Amino acid sequence: MKLIESILADAPSITAIRRDLHKHPELCFHEERTADVIANALTAWGIPVHRGLGRTGVVGIVRNGSSDRAVGLRADIDALPITERNEFPHASSIRGRMHACGHDGHTAMLLAAAKHLATSRNFDGTVYLVFQPAEEGGGGAREMIKDGLFEKFPMEAMFGAHNWPGLKAGQFAVKTGPVFASSNEFKITLKGKGSHAAMPHLGVDPVPAACQLVTAFQTIISRNKRPLDPGVISVTMIHAGEATNVVPDSVVMEGTVRTFTLELLDLLARRMRDMTEQLAGAFELTAEFEFRRNYPPTINHPAESDFVRRVLIDMVGDDNVQEFEPTMGAEDFSYYLLDKPGCYFLIGNGDGEHRTGGHGLGPCMLHNPSYDFNDDLIPLGGSMWVQLAEQWLNTPKP
Repeated sequence: MKLIESILADAPSITAIRRDLHKHPELCFHEERTADVIANALTAWGIPVHRGLGRTGVVGIVRNGSSDRAVGLRADIDALPITERNEFPHASSIRGRMHACGHDGHTAMLLAAAKHLATSRNFDGTVYLVFQPAEEGGGGAREMIKDGLFEKFPMEAMFGAHNWPGLKAGQFAVKTGPVFASSNEFKITLKGKGSHAAMPHLGVDPVPAACQLVTAFQTIISRNKRPLDPGVISVTMIHAGEATNVVPDSVVMEGTVRTFTLELLDLLARRMRDMTEQLAGAFELTAEFEFRRNYPPTINHPAESDFVRRVLIDMVGDDNVQEFEPTMGAEDFSYYLLDKPGCYFLIGNGDGEHRTGGHGLGPCMLHNPSYDFNDDLIPLGGSMWVQLAEQWLNTPKP
């Protein structure tokens, strides 16, 4: 395993930053203190900083030589609205907020790389260090792009990584093509006519229609799409009624839809709308159908994925670079990949043995109240970012 000595030496101080961020989590678009910590560290290392893209985003600029080539490295910085169950000293100090996805660790790994890049400058070109807010549902990547990220900081490619519990520390996973699904939400309101539950014939009951609609949606998955195309429709909330002896006059259904392609997403959304409207008509109801497209699918570019794989194999060996098994979860790094070539990959976080005394019950999984980032990854992740940036800029442009 090829780790950079200066990053190993700095690991305790970077770990202290990581644990400070973990103790003071901030939710999407409210990462003011977090952005201050990042900007202050970069400035102390002589790295120029630009702030304000995506409201609370921070971009560090490390230049060297005369080349106009540039590459972007991204870390997300926001926390989740979860109450932490851990009780170790760096556990969240704010009830209802927690770094349960490791964005504090992603930030720490990129900061470790930033310090070394600023000191060594063993490259010809520019490295843009993108510290992005609001990955957890806010679309911070989209907002940074809207605010001119790629115009202000023109780059050839963009790279990002996420820690992955269950994948051994010291291992990575990479894949060309779709790796995270699109994330979309729907809300359906079926309106009928309320009545006494003893006299349902005097009303128009929307509940049976809602029950049939839940089942009907699954026939879209099993009968309308190709079996080889992954897709998920999940009805996750149904709200109706206020009393046991009253037939409600409306039902509200909500949930998510996930696909790896926009073409399949178009099909599912169209069929869901058609089923809702036609089934409502058959039950003498009226229907309102809302469909909100959130994150697009994350689709890695072939050349950039191959480049990442080569760099990682050189670092940790072929046996420790696995094939990324795609997940139906979503990731807003997808927005960058719509505009720029790049790759989003995984770094193993282990199984939770790294957690010190005081951690809560349950596995060390993402979005779990007992999660904590594995600080042993900081030297590995920092070295990874340095080698990716240096090799990209020091290799002839593809």
